[in-house]
Amino acid sequence: MNETTIGRALTPAPADSVDPLRRAAQFSGEPGCIAEARRLAVQFLQQLEAEWFAALGDRTRDDVLLVVSELVTNAERHSHGPYVLELEGTDRRVTVTVLDSSATLPRRFERDPTRLGGHGMEIVHALCDRLTAERVPVGKRVRADFVLEPDGATG
Repeated sequence: MNETTIGRALTPAPADSVDPLRRAAQFSGEPGCIAEARRLAVQFLQQLEAEWFAALGDRTRDDVLLVVSELVTNAERHSHGPYVLELEGTDRRVTVTVLDSSATLPRRFERDPTRLGGHGMEIVHALCDRLTAERVPVGKRVRADFVLEPDGATG
């Protein structure tokens, strides 16, 4: 299994006696799926704030939603079949994972303001604390991790 890691290493989360909040949905790639994925993420983040007292802040909330949009857009554009969005979080961390049927790992191009398109992974990398992509038996898994600060000032 090949894995690409882009970003800073995260300190492992302390073992909790309670499982993190998890939500997942499969999307067909039909029109409206990206908006549907964002709605799922909004509901997830609201529940995370209400039940886990996660301090997200507007910027982190917006960053997570943009990462969801970019990752599901890539899955829709580059895979041949449905894709799965998984969301997981605690009061300290949020993880956005997308699994799709393409085994081709995403590329992050160097900054080039003159290039049309191809900025999705550059954006995701800039917003999250850790970005990994790995091949799995059915395609690939792309995971973006966000570390939450106590005051919600992540980004």
